[in-house]
Amino acid sequence: MKKCDNRDEQFKNIVHIKQGYEPTGNPIISMDTKKKEHLGDFYREGKIYTTETISVLDHDFKSSSEGIVIPHSLYDVKENTGYVNIGTSHDTAEFACDSIKEWWNNEGKIRYPNATSILILCDGGGSNSSRHYVFKEQLQKLVNEIGIEIRIAHFPPYTSKYNPIEHRMFPHVTRACQGVVFKNIDTVKNLISNAKTKKGLRVKANVIDKVYETGKSVAKGFKENMKIIFDDFLPRWNYTVVPQ
Repeated sequence: MKKCDNRDEQFKNIVHIKQGYEPTGNPIISMDTKKKEHLGDFYREGKIYTTETISVLDHDFKSSSEGIVIPHSLYDVKENTGYVNIGTSHDTAEFACDSIKEWWNNEGKIRYPNATSILILCDGGGSNSSRHYVFKEQLQKLVNEIGIEIRIAHFPPYTSKYNPIEHRMFPHVTRACQGVVFKNIDTVKNLISNAKTKKGLRVKANVIDKVYETGKSVAKGFKENMKIIFDDFLPRWNYTVVPQ
């Protein structure tokens, strides 16, 4: 099968998987990391009403920043709610799975008390890479801890804009933050929490102030002992992680 045909078939497959989750008590989560931002007196696009002139730097050089914000985001397709975990270190697989855990403990298991599975739709790069086993290893640790399986469906390369979070949540978070200088982490958290729409979207924000190590390798023996079930159809993009 040609690469372009695989993409089309994967889109059809994602629709089929979602249809299986929609009538159940199991969540459908769209996941992605929004653009990273530096903290400090840096120019940001947009306009706000102020009583005085605000002076900012026109280039956001890392050396001049007071930190970084990494908005790892989860959008609940069924409930039309968003949950953003703001990291302050690095966008790693461990951070992505800690973000999922925060959502599950504070939102997921409350909204879906009878859930037996979590469907997560995501792209195939970055901290949730479909090509590497580091993300899969962290998912295994996560499902072992929360005791519920996670079903992963990756969007094909260069098609992440079709991920629901990209058009149902991110534009509204951007609007809530536009023009405001990100002086500190609390400012960012409060702005993101104000994102909402007339159709009912509400967003919660949380800070994960933990240092994450980059460049980690998969633990020896993980592939031999993991409880990951790969689909027969396009297994590199579709698999289920089951608690050990």
